[in-house]
Amino acid sequence: MPRRSATMLAATLLLIGLLCASVLFKVPFTEMSPGPTYNTLGTQDKTGTPVITITGHETYPTSGHLNMTTVQVTGANYQPSLVSAIVGWIRDDVLVVPHDNVYPQGQTDQEAQQENAEQFASSEDSAKTAALKHLNIPVGTEIVVSSVAAGGPSEGKLHAGDQIVAVDGTAISSREQVAEQVTRHKPGESVVFTVVPHAKASATPNPADQVQVPVTTAKSADDGPERAVVGITPSVDHVYPFKIDIGLQDVGGPSAGLMFALGIVDKLTPTDLTGGKFVAGTGTIDDDGAVGPIGGIQMKLIAARDKGAEYFFTPADNCAEAVKGTPSGLTLVKVENLDGAVKALDAIRAGDAAALPGCGT
Repeated sequence: MPRRSATMLAATLLLIGLLCASVLFKVPFTEMSPGPTYNTLGTQDKTGTPVITITGHETYPTSGHLNMTTVQVTGANYQPSLVSAIVGWIRDDVLVVPHDNVYPQGQTDQEAQQENAEQFASSEDSAKTAALKHLNIPVGTEIVVSSVAAGGPSEGKLHAGDQIVAVDGTAISSREQVAEQVTRHKPGESVVFTVVPHAKASATPNPADQVQVPVTTAKSADDGPERAVVGITPSVDHVYPFKIDIGLQDVGGPSAGLMFALGIVDKLTPTDLTGGKFVAGTGTIDDDGAVGPIGGIQMKLIAARDKGAEYFFTPADNCAEAVKGTPSGLTLVKVENLDGAVKALDAIRAGDAAALPGCGT
């Protein structure tokens, strides 16, 4: 075989080998793409049931859209090939990020799903609280058992969701009080919890549902001075004066908080907040209405615009990233808190674009 032909054959075989290797070689990245959007004022596509249902309080007609946005993320066990990652880097509708940015080292799909579900439940609670506070509707609190340590003194006696009314006869109004009352005892002594069992807990608890539960304390396993423990973690739950249900399925994470809160406010407000406009957005929210940043903002912008959104409520801390890839026809609105978001809706409804806080301001 002539030398030139041999050289070309060797180069061709090498190129084929490199292409095959690039297809088979896995890289430690995760891919994000635009996910579904859901109108918090509307119904779920599959079931036709409202995304937000309010009972026990007057509600008002709404129009338009207040869409929460999502991203689709490849699983914890998935690693793209080098070719797939390169294609993703080139495409505008795929975001390729280091795997550990999304899944902490060693986290499984099941653990990630559980974490996302917990974050979603917490965002629902904060959205309800922030919305009612914005409307000056009182929100109460109660102390509940968040978790019970396996093999601990309280296992089989106290249960997650039990409302703690008193400890040793002292009324409880904070998590710290629970620890204070328990640590008054020495390890081995009994402490008496007055609780409303989870199955009977409600916004208006009946004193007749209260039960006395004695628990024998144990010695703390941590270093330091000896102290008594009962093996529970108390937490604060909010008590609402009427029922608010958020019924979305198969959605996780904390980023829908802002749009849930706006949906609740709109349903409880005589004024039709959107005026029929299509508004989408994202952002975490805390109990006081402060809006926080989220991940995958560029993918959510694409999802919103593809669905027909005209305005996108953007957490202030995501603005710098959002302006780099805003789809044509979508107006970014910078949002720092729930009050500001409602004011922005007022401006949108009035057609006053100049009053909208843009991400470039």
